Amino acid sequence: MTKADLIESATNKSGLPRQSVENIINDVFNGITAALKSGDKVNISGFGTFSISQRKARTGRNPKTGESIQITASRAAKFKAGKGLKESLAWEAPDRNVSLPFGSILDRYLVRSFNRVFVPTLMAIGFVYFTVEFFDRIDNLMRAGASAGAATRYFLYKIPLLISRVFGFATLFSTLLTIGMLSRTYEITAMRASGLSLHRLAAPLLFVSMLIGMLSFMWNESLVPLFTRKSQYIYKVEVKNQTPKSLIGTQGIWIRGKEAFISVDYFDAKKNILQGVTIYLINSEFTLQGLIESPEARWDGSRWRTGESTGWTLLSDGRLSQQQATVRVLPISEKPEDFKILARKAEEFNFFELKRQIKDLTDKGIDTTEYAVDLQVKLAFPMIPSLMVLLAIPFALKQGTRAGVAISFGFTMLIGLAHLTLMAFCVSLGHSGAMQPWMAAWLPNFVLALVGIYYMTGEE
Repeated sequence: MTKADLIESATNKSGLPRQSVENIINDVFNGITAALKSGDKVNISGFGTFSISQRKARTGRNPKTGESIQITASRAAKFKAGKGLKESLAWEAPDRNVSLPFGSILDRYLVRSFNRVFVPTLMAIGFVYFTVEFFDRIDNLMRAGASAGAATRYFLYKIPLLISRVFGFATLFSTLLTIGMLSRTYEITAMRASGLSLHRLAAPLLFVSMLIGMLSFMWNESLVPLFTRKSQYIYKVEVKNQTPKSLIGTQGIWIRGKEAFISVDYFDAKKNILQGVTIYLINSEFTLQGLIESPEARWDGSRWRTGESTGWTLLSDGRLSQQQATVRVLPISEKPEDFKILARKAEEFNFFELKRQIKDLTDKGIDTTEYAVDLQVKLAFPMIPSLMVLLAIPFALKQGTRAGVAISFGFTMLIGLAHLTLMAFCVSLGHSGAMQPWMAAWLPNFVLALVGIYYMTGEE
């Protein structure tokens, strides 16, 4: 603004004649100048203070020739802004609640940036996991005499299970690297300076992570159980050559024994216990002679020994006569290793199959604590990608322009392994009955959520 602009503005606001306003402004400037010449200060309350500074004579240097020159003493005018002027000129932070419709260009840009990292990251981490599994298992396969075809099919069938375990790692690394790269180019700074909150910036990544969680759940429900059963069959039957001819079925197990058929409701592979044992006694003509029921049978190292049992004898008139059973050893030759062929791990069930399995076993009075924990894990596991995004964003922003592949990978290993360790510890406590199934499955996610919310709130 020039002096003429100042006069014009004052004229418009005051309504006075232009010449009168010009005279007033000239008088003000002349008064300030006269006061300064006489060595006085001019203090305009709320606006500022005009004063004179004394400069002593000194020796200087000619910038063109480099020769020394003598600079005489002089006076210079100074101005110091007052409190009112400073406050009126203070920068106001932009509104942090700027409304931006979801699905905007910015959201699509963030999602594209994330996806460009996520897909190759998922493949890379999956390959690393597959390589570790390969070298961990290949010795056992070779010692067992597995053919190249059987070993190849075994590892191929293991791929869906391995991929299902790295969705969280891939999401964590992709978020760290995406936000880190945007911070290095100051794009995050520009977004936040424009008034966007951290929560709004995180919204598209959280949305994508929820989709990844849904994909993870469907992946675990469809491909993982099917391919895991096939890989287990190859390992147990084709590689280990364990094919017991007298075992029938995978739900309730039926065994063809000597002059008997034996029904087993459940086999505990960890404790080597057969639960819900019923022995159907037959003669050489396969006619039912009676039956014996025992709550369980334990493997003592050479035989299956039963506890207290109840027996019924089929009389000639068709009635059953109850009596105390004298059978203490089951008449079967199968060992625990044979039953383990039919024992199914939680990974071989989808959610609804495992839920039905728990109900069937519970109705038969069999403890289902381990399966109950595994059922809750199937629900908690798909939540991990979203929690990883919640935690990764503030960690990436704290690194600022230092963020890169190495730092992102380091944080991924640190956070991912810490969560896996806590998950394994809690699941172990749940399987042993020391912790409620829902708590064993959800406590690691709850801890991850609390840490993420704490750091997210602090960063905002």
